[in-house]
Amino acid sequence: MAIEVVREYFREFGKDEKILEYEASSATVELAAQALHVEAARIAKTLSFKKEEQCILVVAAGDAKIDNSKFKTSFGVKAKMLSPDEVLKKVGHAVGGVCPFGIPDDVLVYLDVSLKRFETVFPACGSSNSAIELTCEELYTYAKGQQWVDVCKDWNEKVLISQSEYTT
Repeated sequence: MAIEVVREYFREFGKDEKILEYEASSATVELAAQALHVEAARIAKTLSFKKEEQCILVVAAGDAKIDNSKFKTSFGVKAKMLSPDEVLKKVGHAVGGVCPFGIPDDVLVYLDVSLKRFETVFPACGSSNSAIELTCEELYTYAKGQQWVDVCKDWNEKVLISQSEYTT
C-alpha cells in the first residue's frame, strides 16, 4: 500500500508516528476537513499534471483552484491533469490519497502560495484515510519542493472577505 511507502519515507525523518489515520474517508478536501475537524482550506491537496511526458505535482490549499493563465505562465504549458490511471502509474498513489511523499525522483513538486496563510496544513499520506500535520516549511522540505508558485485563484478573495468581516 502507498501509505506504507509514505510511512517508511517519514521514518527517515522520525515523523512516521505523526501520520494520522482515521476510519472515515478523506478522499476529497471536504471529507478530509470533516475527518480532521479543520477548515477545508487547510487541507493541502496534491494535484497531478502533465508537462510533456513528465508529471508535476502542485500542492495547494483546499479552497484554491488552478488558474489556467497563471499555470501556463509558470510552467509554459496548458494545465492538463493526469487521469486516475496515469496518477497511480506515474506518482505511485491513487487519487484520493495522492501526496508529494514517497514518490519517484522524476516527479517534480511545486507548492502554491495559497498554503502560506496557514501555520500548519494537512496533506494526505498515500491513502484515502490519512494525513499529516506539517508547517509550510516542513511540507516544502519533505515534499522536496522545487519552488513556491502562484498558480491558483479564488483563495485570495476568501481571505479578503474574512479579514473585512473582522474589521467592520
